[in-house]
Parts: sequence; structure tokens; C-alpha cells
Amino acid sequence: MRNNMKFSMIMLVAIAIAGCGIVGTASAHFTMLFPGGGMDVSPDDYLASLGEEKTVLITWGCPFKELFGCIDTPDVYVRNPDGNVTQLTPVETLVAGVKAYTVSFTVDMRGDYIVYSAMNVTGIKGEFVDHAKAVIHCGQAAWRGWDAELGETVEIIPYMRPYGLEEGFVFRGRAVQDGAPLANAIVYVVKYRLSDDPEVLGKADELYPQDSWMMVKGFTKTDSDGDFVYTLDEPGVWNIAVFGDGIMERSIFILPVFESFPLAEEERVSVIPETSTDTTSTSASAPESPAAGLFTTIGIIGLITVLLMRKRSGGCR
Repeated sequence: MRNNMKFSMIMLVAIAIAGCGIVGTASAHFTMLFPGGGMDVSPDDYLASLGEEKTVLITWGCPFKELFGCIDTPDVYVRNPDGNVTQLTPVETLVAGVKAYTVSFTVDMRGDYIVYSAMNVTGIKGEFVDHAKAVIHCGQAAWRGWDAELGETVEIIPYMRPYGLEEGFVFRGRAVQDGAPLANAIVYVVKYRLSDDPEVLGKADELYPQDSWMMVKGFTKTDSDGDFVYTLDEPGVWNIAVFGDGIMERSIFILPVFESFPLAEEERVSVIPETSTDTTSTSASAPESPAAGLFTTIGIIGLITVLLMRKRSGGCR
């Protein structure tokens, strides 16, 4: 009897450790949706022109460290601005030497397209499912569809329009599970850096050896209504993720953040052509003072007036 109880306790501890390992690993890795079709993604890629064919790359890995091969084929859909949903066909590809997928669709109306996927990302102790989504915008002031709720098991719904955001903006969203608020849940916020600063973790290690990951991976929590906020302090592509309560499923929202607009004052100055400040220069190419031109004109008019007066005086004699 005692042996059976001891064996049961060991199994429970092992299962708990395995479960923590899954969550710990998965929280550092995300499904990423890149509408540029490649790894060198920018916020501009989340904008589209009418009639454009948009290709979205689907990968899985750590946004600031490395990629891993997709374990399973994702189920991918696109919701158009009218609310119609179309299932897309993933095509297997290789990126950075690992397995990934691409899907394509045509942007045939103005408004917001939501591309979303569900993918099994681990084979350890059952399935772990990522529900990832990104918004692609088309059309001048055609801001419709970006806040649609898709009805996924776990889902992040934006309160703020998820494009046109600048660095330093505070993003606010809501996490739900089966349509109900996901309260007191940890929200992970990570910027994608593989294409612009792949050595960021090494730099953080040098500066903060006590805990370098705190500089590349943000945490916040939802309140009792499932709401959360987070300041996006750098331009680029951000991944926001939240785990479901009691289930091995997670929602990931991909958010592009633009550089500050309009340009800062020092940036404006830098685009103005420099002019010489040497006031002693007598170069013929130097611009002439407006005052000098005015005085010259007055002198010429005065000379003509004197000559005319003399001529008239001579005629009267």
C-alpha cells in the first residue's frame, strides 16, 4: 500500500514538473505571423494596398533568440472587413533552416483583415495549442474589423486600433477564455528582434547578469475583467501572449509599432541642406543680401532721375 502511495506521489510530482517545463518553455516561444513573407519584417508589412496579394509567413520560436521548426501544420483563416471568414491553405517552406509555413490571400476591399492560426506547438504530454492573430490594414481611414472577436478558446481582443501606433504608446486589451474574462492571468510581452538585433540577449547579459531576461521579456497581469495595459516603448513588431486557465492553450496577438511621428526636431534639422556661416566669403556663388539689391535699385532710380532733370533744365535754356 505504502509503495503504491509513494509511486503515485512520484508520478504526480513528475507530471507537475513536466507541466511547468511545458509552460516555461512555451512562454518564451511564440507563433509568429509575418505578412512580409520573410523574417525581415517591419510594421509597414502589416499595411496593404487594394488588390495586393499578401503572403504571411508562420513560424514558431523565441522572438529574440532563435527559431524552431513548426511541429504541426497550422489551421489558418482570414476574416475580411465584412466579417466573412475563409480558410487558407498552408504551404510548407524552410526559413533559417527550420520548417515553417506560408499562406496567401488577396486584399480585395478596404478595411481590416484578421489572419489567425491555431497550431499544435508541442508533443510533450498531450497538445499545446497556440492561437495567434494579426491585423492587416488596407484603405484610407477604412478602420473597420480590427476589434472583431473570433470566438477562439483563448483570445486577446484589442481595445485600441492595432495599427498606426507609435513607439511609447500604451496598448490596452482584453483577454478572454470561452468568451468570459480571463482574470488575474499573466500577460507576456516580447518584441521581435531576430532581424534587427539578434545579439540583444548577450548585451542584456553583460549589463544585467542577475536577470538578463527581464530586459527582453515583459510581464503584466489582467484585472478581474480580463483587461491589461502595457507601454510599447520601441518601434518594431511585438508579441503579446496569455495562457488559458486550466488548459494548455494560449492566445498570441502580433502588434506592429511605428517610429514616432512626426519626425523629432533634430531629425527635421538634419534634412535641411547646410549653408556656409563664413561671413567673410566673397565668392560669386554666395547668395546676395536682399538689402544690397534694394540699395542698388534705389541708386539706379536716383541716377535716372538726376539725368532726366538735367536734360529738362538744358531744354528750358
